[in-house]
Amino acid sequence: MSDTYSSLVNSPIGARIAGALGLPKPTELRRYEPGAPIVPGPVLLGGHGAAPLAVKIGAVLSTHNVQVLSDPGQHRLGAVILDLSEVRTPADLESARAVLAPGLKALGKHGRVIVLGRPPFDGHKDPALGAVRRALEGITRSVGKELRGGGTANLVLVSDGADGAIESTIRFLLSGRSAYVSGQVFTVGATGATAAPVPDSWDRPLEGKVAVVTGAARGIGAAIADVMARDGAKVVCVDVPSAGDALAKVANRIGGTALQLDVTAEDAGARIVEHCARFGGIDIVVHNAGITRDKLLVNTDEDRWRSVLDVNLLSILRMNEALLGEGGVRDGGHIVLVSSTSGIAGNRGQANYAASKAGIIGVVETMAHEEDLAARRITVNAVAPGFIETEMTARMPVATRELGRRVNSLSQGGLPIDVAETIAYFAQDASAAVNGNVVRVCGQGWLGA
Repeated sequence: MSDTYSSLVNSPIGARIAGALGLPKPTELRRYEPGAPIVPGPVLLGGHGAAPLAVKIGAVLSTHNVQVLSDPGQHRLGAVILDLSEVRTPADLESARAVLAPGLKALGKHGRVIVLGRPPFDGHKDPALGAVRRALEGITRSVGKELRGGGTANLVLVSDGADGAIESTIRFLLSGRSAYVSGQVFTVGATGATAAPVPDSWDRPLEGKVAVVTGAARGIGAAIADVMARDGAKVVCVDVPSAGDALAKVANRIGGTALQLDVTAEDAGARIVEHCARFGGIDIVVHNAGITRDKLLVNTDEDRWRSVLDVNLLSILRMNEALLGEGGVRDGGHIVLVSSTSGIAGNRGQANYAASKAGIIGVVETMAHEEDLAARRITVNAVAPGFIETEMTARMPVATRELGRRVNSLSQGGLPIDVAETIAYFAQDASAAVNGNVVRVCGQGWLGA
């Protein structure tokens, strides 16, 4: 869907008017292209103390011919990476200012800022340590709101012992895959997994995997299927029979298979397992299917309430019983759920939808700590999209649509592929230590945490 405002303010005359009036000027985002460099420019790498994470990242970047700098000099930077894993007191935060201040001045268009730290609360009883570690979140989110030119800032919290499992997260955040992800906190090793394999090809990290995507006939679901196939997976596209024609087109386009079923059916999970038996099992499940039936709560009837919760939440719980059973998701597999910023911040007229999407976050937080899944090395994560340009948002009133586009740090709506790229990152074996995360894909929306 075209964004008339963005086109206008990026025209020669519109740019002058926008500058004079102080209007937001969205920048076309840098999105991923296979074979493209991880980051389009040198990376400023700094930190506090021994900065052990920076040392590991520097070694990784050097193997990919990325120029690593300790001082920006006269360079136009592609990214600034700051390792604050060894900060201990608030006074140590001076290292953040000392590195970021010159680094942000030298940061180029589409620049990336990545701050690394340790989890604030990992069993210690030191209030100062907890304070300074939590302070990194405030710094990162604020930097994200200061950046211009399509820049993003994110925080990665690495548990002790998981230092060697951060490459997939760093690559994701540096690359165009994370174009619409900013102001977010990623955790690595938080649930005990501290190791992750390196794929044979970072351009096709899902090679040989079998991925199931529900709600795959259109919109975000179709984009997920596209990206999964692009990254090497055999994709089983699932949607309701009424979307059969559109589903078949998606499956044929990507060389996958189509499975028509209603996810609310009691045997939906069993049918998916049966369908995937021909491929030897399942490696990735993306629970994307969902509906909205918006109404103010005082006007919401029982059917409107029940149907949304049944499709968006209860169907996932039912299907997981079969999908995690015999013949379903293989050991080392990945489950990714699609929540929503409405499940975090709430939304007027969406109490039913927000309940279902908040419930999904509860599913992730619970499943990520299940001992049986940990023993099988199965990860469970979620994405929470904000304003994404889809057929649904195209039907919004103009004023509502424009507000949704502008109330984020990137001053624009995201694209379905932005959600899909984040899901594909979670689905990589290289992200085996990334578990229990709920990441907003919202351009750092101004509402919600």
